[in-house]
Amino acid sequence: MQESVESLVSLLESYRGRDKVIRTVCYGSQLVGGLLSRQADTKSSSQLGKRLLLLSAQLSHCRTVLRLFDDLSMLAYSHSYGFGASEEDTGLRWISVLNNISDQLYYPCEHIAWAADAELIKAKSDKWWLLSTVLWGTSLLLGILRSGASGGGSPRRSELCRQMRGELLSILSSMADLSNAIHWMPPGFLWAGRFPNWLVGLMGTISSLIGLIQMNSSSSDQLDGSSSHTYSDS
Repeated sequence: MQESVESLVSLLESYRGRDKVIRTVCYGSQLVGGLLSRQADTKSSSQLGKRLLLLSAQLSHCRTVLRLFDDLSMLAYSHSYGFGASEEDTGLRWISVLNNISDQLYYPCEHIAWAADAELIKAKSDKWWLLSTVLWGTSLLLGILRSGASGGGSPRRSELCRQMRGELLSILSSMADLSNAIHWMPPGFLWAGRFPNWLVGLMGTISSLIGLIQMNSSSSDQLDGSSSHTYSDS
């Protein structure tokens, strides 16, 4: 018990760890809240569901505000990777470069959308939210392509299995997030706008739990999740 509490405290002391916990609680609240709010025959359950949906919205807004300070860390990551000179595979190199560009552009677009909603600037936020969602979806798709194209670089069987497990988790996480990104696109695009709250929460919870698993694995095994620096949601 004490070890579990210490692990949680250690997780919450880091920015990335705290963000992943908030994200998990955010989507978990949306999942449970969406399910409870559908129970119109039980008034108390419906009211609890609405409160959980409000909590989810507030936590999502909290993460949006915290991401105002992520531009420099993303820029440092992109600068350190550069054009991927250390990457042997040319295809993977350019996928990673495009992925970094999408992530880098995502932040200012989201900042402008947030500032417009907060009435700090005179602008229509809709198009900026849409652009940030498109960039997020593009990053997720590129991450899926990278994970799917990554081959086993380690001659050791145990290392290869560990790497394949990490890439599979990354693909599952990105696919769950991508399903939500499409849901937030304008109506008429695939299944845009058709997800109920509980399904959005389910997809986000799956992705968030995988993120926590990957963080726990990387702390001991240094697993490489191809989209590990992408932690945004609309």
